[in-house]
Formats: sequence, C-alpha cells, structure tokens
Amino acid sequence: MPYLQDGRPVDMVFNPLGVPSRMNVGQIFECSLGLAGSLLDRHYQIAPFDERYEQEASRKLVFSELYEASKQTANPWVFEPEYPGKSRIFDGRTGDPFEQPVIIGKPYILKFIHQVDDKIHGRSSGHYALVIQQPLRGRSKHASQRIPTSGVNAISHPFLSRVSP
Repeated sequence: MPYLQDGRPVDMVFNPLGVPSRMNVGQIFECSLGLAGSLLDRHYQIAPFDERYEQEASRKLVFSELYEASKQTANPWVFEPEYPGKSRIFDGRTGDPFEQPVIIGKPYILKFIHQVDDKIHGRSSGHYALVIQQPLRGRSKHASQRIPTSGVNAISHPFLSRVSP
C-alpha cells in the first residue's frame, strides 16, 4: 500500500475519473479541507456559491488552512508550495516516490441508501392494459417494465406481420 511522507499508509486510492465532472472541484476542495480540519481539529461549514464574495474564495480558504495545518503540526508535506494542495506519496513495495504528486485528504463519504434488494421487482403474470396489451405501470399494481409505445407500434405494423414465402 502506498504511504505518506510521515509513514502513515493510505487507506483508499481513488481514480480521478471516478469523480463526477460537475462536482469534482467541490469534492476535491472538500477532501483537502477535511485533511486540514482533521489536523487542526476544526469543522467547516461553507455556503454554496461563495465565489460571489471573492474570486477564488474556496481555493484561498483551502490553501490557507492547509498552510496553517502544515505549520501547526510540523508536517511540511501537508502544504508544499511547489504543488499546493498535493503531496508526494511513496510506493509501498519499493519505497520510491510516485512520479506525480496526488491530492491527499479526508473526504466525507455517505452510504447510498438505495439498495438493490429494495428496488428489484419481477412478475410472471398479472393484469394487462386493454388497448396496448402491455403490463400495467407501477410496482404497487404488481406491474412490470413496459415496451415503449413506439416499439409496440413498430412490432404490430402490418408490414412486419406479413409472412413472406
């Protein structure tokens, strides 16, 4: 497992492609601010759209807190001026540093409450709509997934029902 410059192992490694594109900046700032908050024993609450108060307000807050955490805890790797917000980590097998610095932090992770067992539904028989002869809609009516109307129209077209010799 990779480890930090102070010797602590990294718990999780995320691929940057796993961060959704619309939320990546906020998640990265949250991760970095989580690291600073854990080192300084602080909690942060930031209003959305804080950029209206000052340009680059979020970035300035994150970098200033990382800098302060670096000074107060005597961990220079927390804020490195060459690549602010990133740090070097080391390969656990060889001990060599990785080529690129990475963002290290403590993100806030929630369990997604929608479980597959609650969502899965199937049926073998049941009521059908009179006009389109498809299952009724809705799980409460013991229904199932339907074929879109355009698909039904295409299947029931006279051209398709003709049998060629």
